[in-house]
Amino acid sequence: MFLVIVRYHEIALKGANRPRFVARLAENLRRATSDLGRVHARAAAGRLVLEVDAEPDEVWPAIRERIGRVFGVANFSRAISLPRDVESLAAAAVAVARAQPFESFRITCKRADKSYPLTSPEICRQVGAAVVAATGGSVDLETPDLTIEIEVLGREALLSTGRIAGPGGLPVGSSGQVVALLSGGIDSPVAAARLMRRGCRVTFVHFHGAPYLDRTSSAKARELVGLLCRHQFQCELYLVPFGTLQREIVVQTARPHRVVLYRRAMIRIAEAIARRIGAEALVTGESLGQVASQTLQNLVTIDAAASMPVLRPLIGTDKNEIIAEAQALGTYAVSIEPDQDCCQLFVPRHPSTRTPERLAAALEAAVDLGPIHARVLDETVVESFEFPRAPAAARDQRGVPCPSRTKKMSDTTSLPTRTLS
Repeated sequence: MFLVIVRYHEIALKGANRPRFVARLAENLRRATSDLGRVHARAAAGRLVLEVDAEPDEVWPAIRERIGRVFGVANFSRAISLPRDVESLAAAAVAVARAQPFESFRITCKRADKSYPLTSPEICRQVGAAVVAATGGSVDLETPDLTIEIEVLGREALLSTGRIAGPGGLPVGSSGQVVALLSGGIDSPVAAARLMRRGCRVTFVHFHGAPYLDRTSSAKARELVGLLCRHQFQCELYLVPFGTLQREIVVQTARPHRVVLYRRAMIRIAEAIARRIGAEALVTGESLGQVASQTLQNLVTIDAAASMPVLRPLIGTDKNEIIAEAQALGTYAVSIEPDQDCCQLFVPRHPSTRTPERLAAALEAAVDLGPIHARVLDETVVESFEFPRAPAAARDQRGVPCPSRTKKMSDTTSLPTRTLS
């Protein structure tokens, strides 16, 4: 067995609500590592201590990777539990120092138990003196090669080295549920991840061009959800056949305004799904001015189709910033693969950049899209993803997990019905 100290920052500011956030973070850490041995999480004075019942040489690389993706974690370290006497602390610090090459070092100490007889500086001086005597290393408080941290708690002391940065934010599941419109592009996965980082549980809706385009965009959506599910552990993807509705808009409306009408239809369908599952807001990857449908006028017109909030976490973000974030997230390589996205279907060469809401509403009234919306919802397929995945899960030629069974929304009124494990 070995220990991992998990430190959080923003959660510590939550006052009376802190226990709820800490409990959610502990549950997410257990879920993230559930296939790597028994992991017990316990609270300890502003941090969590994970007790991992496995050999560290076998699982530490995987544990480190998994914890490094859990939102709410500020940083973490491998640690050992020790008696609180200074002799034990000094012996352990010497052993750690002898196990790795260094020229300079420092000792840091924090006392959660203020009744401990020595102050933090006194502990640092005595332990540091033992390390100097045993190794000949020099003390450097500014830029040391090695930092040994001691945290004195009520019944034990924890000693660790080498803090590893976490993603920060709040634990997923602590801030409500949202529905994210997921294209196969770069932006929408980043937008969804930003909401996860703020503690939201995200359900995904992807619009594909069936029956007029192939299913490559759906395969990309599955792969993107699989990657994002590493942060949320359980995800649902709603696959909406959008081609028929697009064709109806094309037949009965003028070219320049079609893209805005597509987006308003997507918002209405996503909102219907959100209300069905109890979500409280929609999320898109739109960035102001990036394309014709994302001018301020058109965004206002698109928003008017929704009665719940539409969140746009990338609204003021530069494209290069979004690309860098997608690369760090691991979704960029999938997002740039070519596909037949419904956004490419029936798109006018010169779309309008200013479609007033009154005009959009009048065009929709002439088309009467209500019955088509209902049919599209009935034909929507729901898939469920889990992380960690079952080791023997079937996969298709793209490496995407294959579904065990399929149902349409019209066949069920319960939770998502298609499992990808």
